[in-house]
Amino acid sequence: MPVINRIAEFHDEMSKWRRHLHANPELSYQEHQTAKFVADKLRSFGIEVSEGIGGTGVVGVLYGGRRGERSIGLRADMDALAIGERNDFGHRSRNGGVMHACGHDGHTAMLLGAARYLAETRNFSGRVVFIFQPAEEMGGADGGAARMIREGLFETFRCDEIYGLHNWPGMDVGTFAVKAGPMMASGDSFEIEVSSKGMHAAQPHKGADVVLTAGHILVALQQIAARNTDPLDALVVSATQIHGGDAYNVLPNSVTIRGTVRAFSPRARAAAEPALRRVVEGIALSTGAHFKVSYAQQYPTLVNSEPAAQAAEAAGLSVFTKVETNPPQTMIVEDFAFMLEDRPGCYGWIGNGPDDNGRILHSAWFDFNDEALPFGASYFAAVVEQQLQR
Repeated sequence: MPVINRIAEFHDEMSKWRRHLHANPELSYQEHQTAKFVADKLRSFGIEVSEGIGGTGVVGVLYGGRRGERSIGLRADMDALAIGERNDFGHRSRNGGVMHACGHDGHTAMLLGAARYLAETRNFSGRVVFIFQPAEEMGGADGGAARMIREGLFETFRCDEIYGLHNWPGMDVGTFAVKAGPMMASGDSFEIEVSSKGMHAAQPHKGADVVLTAGHILVALQQIAARNTDPLDALVVSATQIHGGDAYNVLPNSVTIRGTVRAFSPRARAAAEPALRRVVEGIALSTGAHFKVSYAQQYPTLVNSEPAAQAAEAAGLSVFTKVETNPPQTMIVEDFAFMLEDRPGCYGWIGNGPDDNGRILHSAWFDFNDEALPFGASYFAAVVEQQLQR
């Protein structure tokens, strides 16, 4: 087995940690018991602990057995999602309407496993900073990564490089995927309000039909990717909500459309907002409706630095049975991107096994695969021992 032997020895204990966290999920910035669990574990390993970082975040600091100036950051996220769990196993969520549907319980357990091993061995020079981040699912400037940085994470706990992991359903356990450059998309949100005076459905000529206007807008938004973006630049515009109307025989006075824009290229991202505004304005002018557009850039593109990606690949080759170095990019977003804007580093994907029977991210049937725990913990430890060997 390619995982570190000592970590394999306490695999069962890591599984118990993970299942405890799964059974007791907490939403963004409500991770009080999760943070206490993490802090207590770190202290029991002999690691210096700081709490309340970026709200409910926890940071542990460990010095190696040899003196050194370099410092490596390792990050895991702790929050759960507002989803009612449909699983019926013994460690199912005890908090109604909240569950670990994205595997943050596994991420936290893997980093705790790495922390325990590194605290026992200290076979490195310099310092490791263990970052347990809140509110990854909240995202944007209000999310945990941006807040921790804004409140001085890297000034207080200097990191020369930073590394993170996410479980990936559909990849075999024991598999690792990483690449240099853009790996996960930027993410923006928009809200379009179309308004007019309401009127009887049998007399649509007496005002602007906001439902019809909204329908034209929904269709026309797709021209932004199809006709306003370089075909070589990936971009997706998705309207995910539409709200309006209360009665079958009344044309309402407003309809609201909300959605998201995802991109990799900075130029495609920059061009999307003005294109969206042009589409909405043109259609609203043609129907006589009023409009208001709100647009917010929330997540930057997640970009792995070349040296850190090479280091991650080398560490991965020492641990995993297979390392994929050119995985397809994904339009999913991740707020670790904020940390990679501030510090060089790398984010990789760790195989979570088959994605059938609802075992996909953000599904009510999702459960992190405990067989992946020693691989992730060993990878984190290998990065430290490799990068802090001098």
